[in-house]
Amino acid sequence: MRVLITGANGQLGGALQRTAPGWADINAIDVEDVDLTDAAMLTARLVVEAPDVIINAAAYTAVDRAESDEALARSINADAVAVMVEAMAGTGGKVVHVSTDYVFDGTASAPYAPDALRNPQSAYGRTKAEGEDKLRPEDLLVRTAWVYEAGGPNFVRTMIRLMNERDELGVVADQVGSPTWATGLARTIWALAEKGASGTFHHADDGAISWHEFAVAIAEEAHALGLVKRIPVIRPITTAEYPTPAKRPAFSLLDCRATRAALGEEPVHWRTNLRLMLKEEAQLG
Repeated sequence: MRVLITGANGQLGGALQRTAPGWADINAIDVEDVDLTDAAMLTARLVVEAPDVIINAAAYTAVDRAESDEALARSINADAVAVMVEAMAGTGGKVVHVSTDYVFDGTASAPYAPDALRNPQSAYGRTKAEGEDKLRPEDLLVRTAWVYEAGGPNFVRTMIRLMNERDELGVVADQVGSPTWATGLARTIWALAEKGASGTFHHADDGAISWHEFAVAIAEEAHALGLVKRIPVIRPITTAEYPTPAKRPAFSLLDCRATRAALGEEPVHWRTNLRLMLKEEAQLG
């Protein structure tokens, strides 16, 4: 089966390539191969590639910058998805699209189910929701949150850098979610694709924590591996103390039970996957 992966150079794109199953004849592309904001160029590239499945791991993810550049975010997060869907509708192929917890408003008190009401509070969230709306019933939508991977730009690696530079850090403690190791997310996407799944699924690692609690765990695990020389003071702060242009969801937990049931898998705790990622990070030097 011919599978085209977009966003090849991103955290998830790389993980999808590393975990690709034997049945997938993959090709992976990124911005140097095609401009997703150019519908004609994208359409032409899809004709050449002639994939049976597109796994769209490409996205405009600069959450704060999107507040002042929503048009560009929309062209990548929504308009490009529409082009992919149209191409696959013409060939009988399928789009596997990755989305985000930012389509929800973060006011819930229980994990968001796949069919929960969306109410995005940021330009990034709005454009990702618009992208979701471009999909057909036969396509596959996988939402996730708090993604990180060894070697990529993410919260985990930023914390390690700052911990090695500073004696004290302030980290937001009133936003709750579950970290997601990109490698685990990639495996779930491949497993759902192999089963021919369609509709909406959620994937995140098991457990609920704040960003502050995640930072504390990163410090402990990274110090044990020698990635952090000493553990600094990590102060809990409020969202109000760390203002950003885009509003972040205060509650980002996703209900992943249907995904695990469909795949017959047990949940993996976020700390287990954090250790695996940090071991890979240590090997990268």
